[in-house]
Amino acid sequence: MPQISAIIITFNVEAFIERCLVSLTGIADEIIVVDSFSTDSTQEICKKHNVRFITHDFNGYRDQKNYALSLASYQYVLSLDADEALSEELKKSILAIKENWKYDGYLFNRLNNYCGQWIHHCKWYPDKQLRLFDSKKGKWGGFNIHEKVMMEKGSKVRRVKGDLLHWAYSSHEDHIEKIKKYSTIGAAEYYKAGRKAGPFTAVIHFLWSFFRSFILQRGFLDGHNGYLICSITAYSSYLKYIKLRELQKKES
Repeated sequence: MPQISAIIITFNVEAFIERCLVSLTGIADEIIVVDSFSTDSTQEICKKHNVRFITHDFNGYRDQKNYALSLASYQYVLSLDADEALSEELKKSILAIKENWKYDGYLFNRLNNYCGQWIHHCKWYPDKQLRLFDSKKGKWGGFNIHEKVMMEKGSKVRRVKGDLLHWAYSSHEDHIEKIKKYSTIGAAEYYKAGRKAGPFTAVIHFLWSFFRSFILQRGFLDGHNGYLICSITAYSSYLKYIKLRELQKKES
């Protein structure tokens, strides 16, 4: 039976990390936590669960996760965020995979909780995430925010039953504060990649983002919170391109 290394990156996540670690009981053969010098009780909670706790400067989500990946003792890796946990059905699926590992990577459906409500639309479900994979064939790639596991060409990937539970935002204010941060990071990543923003790019992305998530992806079915998710997400897209345009102007 193959053994699995679970990897998690953390920073001041005392409200979430224990739930995440408990969900890995009986699933992971080792748990590695790479922490960006938390000032709350994250470290104390982790050490109660017999994890390898390592501190490391944060240089972006992608790079931090790849650093954690480099520390894994085993070839097969399960990567979780601190505010995520395995559902009971997903645990059963992973245990079955350990009994008979057939593919290079496995996709999970992620179910997001927003201010106490599980969201089933708005592009937030099934929100497929590749989180269980052969580390010889995959690593974290993409931008240093909204990073994703990139598998080698020809790798075989399968989606499994069960949800990866994600406590995305505890309040609307938390959501707004985070999109300000993420839009700044996203703009910088786009700028480094050579992306351009014209005078109307931000508005076009705002309108399209809201229409796609609220209408095409039926965000309206999630009620008031669905409307807020679609609106704030559209605003995040708007901010990202506004900030990208500001970076371009500084260059000229």
